[in-house]
Amino acid sequence: MIKLTKPIAVLALLLPTCSALAAMPDMGGTIEAHVDGKVVQFPLLKTDMLAKVKGDLVTVTVKQTFSNQYDKPLHATYLFPLNHDAAVHRMIMQVGDERVEAKIQRIEEAKATFQQAKHEGKAAALLTEHRPNMFTQDIANLMPKLPVQVTLTYSQILPKVDGQYELALPLVVGPRYQPAGAGVPPTPNSDTNSKTTFGQWEVEKLPAYPEVAELNSPEIIDKERVSIRVELDAGLPITEVSSKTHDISEEIPSEKQRIIQLLDGKTIDNKDFVLRYRLSGSATQAGLLAHRDERGGFFSIQLEPPAVPAVKDVAAREMVFVLDTSGSMDGEPIAASKLFMKHALNHLHPNDTFRIIRFSNNAEEFTAAPVIATPENIRQGLGYVESLTADGGTEISPAIEQAFAKPALKDSLRLVVFLTDGYIGNESEVLTQIAEKIGSARIYALGVGTSVNRFLLEEMAVRGRGFARFIDPTEKADDVAIQLASKLESPVLTDIAIDWGDLQVSDLSPSRIPDLFAGGAIRTQGKYRQPGRHTIKVSGLVNGRKAQLPITVNLPDSSGEQDNPIPVIWARSQIADAMRQINTPSYMRTENANENSLKDKVTELGLDFSLTTQWTAFVAVSQKIVNEHPEQAEHNNVPLPMVKGTTAKAYGENTPQLTAAQPMMVAQNFSGGAAPEPSTVVGMMLMAVIGTWTLYRRQKHGLGYVNR
Repeated sequence: MIKLTKPIAVLALLLPTCSALAAMPDMGGTIEAHVDGKVVQFPLLKTDMLAKVKGDLVTVTVKQTFSNQYDKPLHATYLFPLNHDAAVHRMIMQVGDERVEAKIQRIEEAKATFQQAKHEGKAAALLTEHRPNMFTQDIANLMPKLPVQVTLTYSQILPKVDGQYELALPLVVGPRYQPAGAGVPPTPNSDTNSKTTFGQWEVEKLPAYPEVAELNSPEIIDKERVSIRVELDAGLPITEVSSKTHDISEEIPSEKQRIIQLLDGKTIDNKDFVLRYRLSGSATQAGLLAHRDERGGFFSIQLEPPAVPAVKDVAAREMVFVLDTSGSMDGEPIAASKLFMKHALNHLHPNDTFRIIRFSNNAEEFTAAPVIATPENIRQGLGYVESLTADGGTEISPAIEQAFAKPALKDSLRLVVFLTDGYIGNESEVLTQIAEKIGSARIYALGVGTSVNRFLLEEMAVRGRGFARFIDPTEKADDVAIQLASKLESPVLTDIAIDWGDLQVSDLSPSRIPDLFAGGAIRTQGKYRQPGRHTIKVSGLVNGRKAQLPITVNLPDSSGEQDNPIPVIWARSQIADAMRQINTPSYMRTENANENSLKDKVTELGLDFSLTTQWTAFVAVSQKIVNEHPEQAEHNNVPLPMVKGTTAKAYGENTPQLTAAQPMMVAQNFSGGAAPEPSTVVGMMLMAVIGTWTLYRRQKHGLGYVNR
């Protein structure tokens, strides 16, 4: 455990690190702590992100610089997020004057390559994907005063949300709760390659959750750890650029271009960065991106809904509101959920019925049966919501079971609205459960928080033929709540099908085209054989009436661009579709494939297109030996900040006992039932050490510690 010595002793410990910092002012401050009588040294991190946007296509480079300010070699692990739609297709490691292009390998081979390099004393980097939005970067032999720089490159197509294009750059991984029976997390002494199972499929264990440092302690987390630059070339006049998550500066080279940066230059990585922009020009309802090379022809077609008048006679709805009241929702998230519920209930139609289900350690319902949306019932429902408090684990499965257990009311459309941060580790089980239970209902997944599990929420919406939206509780939530509450209506275009005519296409994704909602857009990716001009027809139903959209496409015979991202985006969509099939009961799959064949498909796509997947990883190894005594290196995690807007309840109270070998490797404590959420008491104790020292220093010297 961390020992709190006299303030002067802590001061003596920290001052040398401050002087060592002067040699590398760009890397931020340093921090040490006593753990079980041992000094723990943390690796430092800087992240620089550059997003280049062309139209709705973005390529992002993420430059991670790891530094060791001490006199002993370190092995570092950094748990971090990327956008769940990102096709990560390149990694470069720079050590001193040596530049190494990473190789994509099967996960077992990549780990073996990395371990061998570690034992040989070579610098190495290993990028592992645990979920589509959760990665670890492992650095071997991080030497004193010899930074290791790792640059990742990924591409994606930006979604259109409420008429605006949205660029989301996740910056921090929130805590994850995993129920008992869904897998026990690795401990510092466990085999990190081990697997757990549910049903017939393997689920990779979540990585150990790193130290969590208190946001109010600048000595622990560098508040200038991340820089962001967005170069926007829209191709059409830009009418609006905004970010509700961060203050930004904006340069305007032309009416079609913008350069956006953080107003203060850099920020702490405690919440996601979200940028939206709106374009003017002709209101096209279809768009095409295409590329052809030696691998074949690849295309991506965007479809937007037709403009239709509002329907006056709205069918009766059975509104089922499912509220996450677990510990991670404590504070601003639960307050934002209550605000949304206030507006949602007050916007119900007179012929609607509603139910309210809350879940944490268990699921509980407001009433035994749906109630009519009368003023009195709404008043009682609001009182029930207002009485809710956030505590306990995130047991979402019982809530899903309860939401769909009762038959839907006759002549009513069941709409299920989830309000949650999605902080769970058993996503596969939840998505499989939804696929089995959903029936004809629709799901609207509302992510409440500053750094939510977007992958889970988006996939819930895909399974539920609805949409996902996100509420930042640190911002003014009234407008968002009103807007979202009013959008819980039927989609504009349903039962979408495409007649390809004489165009021969293959390997289409998604396997099932989702419905289209007002202000949104969907994309279909595929491969084509014949270049040239072709006409295809998109059909669907608008309020039960047939609608058709003819589209003329001109597909290239060859493309001069060597680094066109369309092929890797197509491959990424194929991987997402295969993973969706894996998380679907076998009798419901659209493909006649078992888990092993789907796993092989994902692996081969990863290898052929150099993409990270659950079964492929990037590894880079230096040629030079940088550490003559690799056995002396210590392993420590890059500490993470608390997610902005959350409280200590998000991280629970029970933490496994630390071992002397890895004193700061704090795993999540997943025990299900009435157990609290993942925790890291050591991080809190460390805060106490630093807080005490800071208070002492200010009282004695009138000084504050500044991270630079």
